[in-house]
Amino acid sequence: MRPRTLALAAAIAVLPLTAVSLGVSTAQAAAPHAAPRVTLPNTVNPAVAHSEKKGDVPAQQQISVAVSLKLRDADALEHFLAAVGTPGAPEFGKYLTPEQFTDRFGPTRAAVDQVRAYLTAQGLTVTDVSANRQVVNARGTTAQVSQAFGTHESAYVDPQTQRAFFANDAAASVPSDLAATVQGVSGLDNHPVRRTHLVRPGSPASDTAPGSVPGTTPDAAAASPSGLSPAQYTGAYNLNRTGADGTGVTVALWEFDGYSKSNLTTYDSQYGLSGPAVSTVSVDGANYDARPGEGQGEVELDSEIVRGAAPKATQLVYEAPNSDQGEIDMANKIVSDNRASVISISWGSCEPDTTPASMTAVDNAFKQAAAQGISVFSASGDDGSRDCTRSTSGSTVKAVDFPASSPHQTGVGGTNLKVSSGNAYSSESAWSTAGGGVSTVFAKPTWQTGTGINGTMRTVPDVSSNADPQSGFAIYTAGGWQVYGGTSAAAPLWSGYAAQFNQKAKAAGQPVLGEASPRLYALANGSGYATAFHDVTSGANQDFPTRTGYDQVTGWGSPVADALTTALLGGGTTTPPTGGCTAAQLIGNGGFETGSAAPWTASSGVVDNSASEAAHSGSWKSWMNGYGSAHTDSMSQTVSVPAGCKSASLTFWLHIDTAETGSTAYDKLTVQANSTTLKTYSNADAAAGYTQRTLDLSSFAGLTVTIKFTGTEDSSLQTGFVVDDVALNVS
Repeated sequence: MRPRTLALAAAIAVLPLTAVSLGVSTAQAAAPHAAPRVTLPNTVNPAVAHSEKKGDVPAQQQISVAVSLKLRDADALEHFLAAVGTPGAPEFGKYLTPEQFTDRFGPTRAAVDQVRAYLTAQGLTVTDVSANRQVVNARGTTAQVSQAFGTHESAYVDPQTQRAFFANDAAASVPSDLAATVQGVSGLDNHPVRRTHLVRPGSPASDTAPGSVPGTTPDAAAASPSGLSPAQYTGAYNLNRTGADGTGVTVALWEFDGYSKSNLTTYDSQYGLSGPAVSTVSVDGANYDARPGEGQGEVELDSEIVRGAAPKATQLVYEAPNSDQGEIDMANKIVSDNRASVISISWGSCEPDTTPASMTAVDNAFKQAAAQGISVFSASGDDGSRDCTRSTSGSTVKAVDFPASSPHQTGVGGTNLKVSSGNAYSSESAWSTAGGGVSTVFAKPTWQTGTGINGTMRTVPDVSSNADPQSGFAIYTAGGWQVYGGTSAAAPLWSGYAAQFNQKAKAAGQPVLGEASPRLYALANGSGYATAFHDVTSGANQDFPTRTGYDQVTGWGSPVADALTTALLGGGTTTPPTGGCTAAQLIGNGGFETGSAAPWTASSGVVDNSASEAAHSGSWKSWMNGYGSAHTDSMSQTVSVPAGCKSASLTFWLHIDTAETGSTAYDKLTVQANSTTLKTYSNADAAAGYTQRTLDLSSFAGLTVTIKFTGTEDSSLQTGFVVDDVALNVS
């Protein structure tokens, strides 16, 4: 077979581009590097596409960036997270310390040193490295940052929010020798601002001006409280019947503003509450307590609800700059400190308007939290299924809120709660603007199963509790009494419940709750659902109605705390069902007969019907390499292997045609499942015709797996790898 020729378009693509042709100002034009560069996907803020460019950022302006590093052994980590949270599994409850997690799954010291050396060589100052080695923070001028990451920084105005900001025009890149280490770069723009999920009666979130924070301008302060008291909401949800008060448990509050201790003590005095004094943990030098800002009501709401639900729990208020870098650094500091077993989050941003690389960095920290037995509860948002109502994308876009969409935390939706005169549960309906819907970023985790849960993407929320400001909570803030609602109130209530549970679990000699969602879903899918949860079956948000069981407004519902605790503690000795498995073939377009790659992601020219190489069947096949020059081709497809499947077999027909001789492997085809190499073939395996190959993927049951074929060819004689009729059969 003669060597293949590269297409003209590909040849043109390698011509050098000058700073002038790219529209880059001379001050920011990066000096060319001899080493090839690799683009870091998902590093451009989505707001750039909708905003008006106003000019260049001054070359000497200082910019601070967070370089996120990849975790190691991703498959083993997913296996560990599934096992450590499964009652009955040998690993159940055997959580890791931060040091153990970093040693097994974190970036290596060598990787950190490599990144540090590169940044320093580009003139940046490395300011610190997170204790878990997942983040390297650095600072430099616009010109230095632009050179280091191959970007151009421009000034923009967001027409939806009327905010001026700076941002990189295109995706960042790094030298190819860093590509296996660097996950992403945050801080190349300053557009992101996390919003509170706090609302006052008469001021629904949807009525709040774009770019502002709902509920942050208090009504006239009242001299005495109205709204739900601790006795009412702990009575309604049976939090007063668990026999726990949070003693010995620490809750971390995730905040971008500060609080006044005198407000917290006034709340405690009003309701006869006492517990450890609240303390502040500064992140990146932030500490707002001397002069709290517009988010003060949020911070004090979070603290007071946790105090009401678990009065003896210790509270640590982590305060960080309101930015991508601030959020990433806070996430990694909390898990590295490992002082808290529960994290309460009431701030967020809509997925479509959040830089995906930053979400990935935070989610990686949540994976560490799960491995260490830390529960995370996040407010699902106050704009219903249109979470971008008050940000760039606007109210026409169906969207969910992050971090509530992360698959390694528990998203908390909102309800309207009615309480009887005896402080007992009366009824509950969905709050009409409770956040919920379908993620466009995160795939559906294997534990997210049940009636009403469909599709391949993560759905939100997981659970819920009172959030409607019309049934809001009495909160003392900014020197007076207010009534506040929002899913900001629901997340700390569930966090307070988790503190109670962890106290009970310790007394029973059982592990803490850890990553809550897998255990809650397992329970909700069993016979104990009706006694452990209030199933909310009336009401809706803009696009999703409530229904029996799970729905995208209230999740599985609100807690019946005593029964839920009993059920979860009882689950410490039994293994929940692992789910069923229907025999199926999972690969799409395995014979390539559609004439296009989808749903494969493939290099240009790989899907081919030329006569130079015959297909195994039909007319089309995947033909990688065969050029007789240094070249790499690949194709990949992502599928989910059901948890209950005992067998998963990947088969494909492979023909290797080569001009090489001898047994030395010059040109190679590697087959991977996620980061695991299943098999490597080479020119030494060449033979006439096709041979069927079979690889076992049974160990990937319960995981989302990316099947990838990568062909690499050296600069000498050609070798072509032709793949056809790919299938992944499970049973």
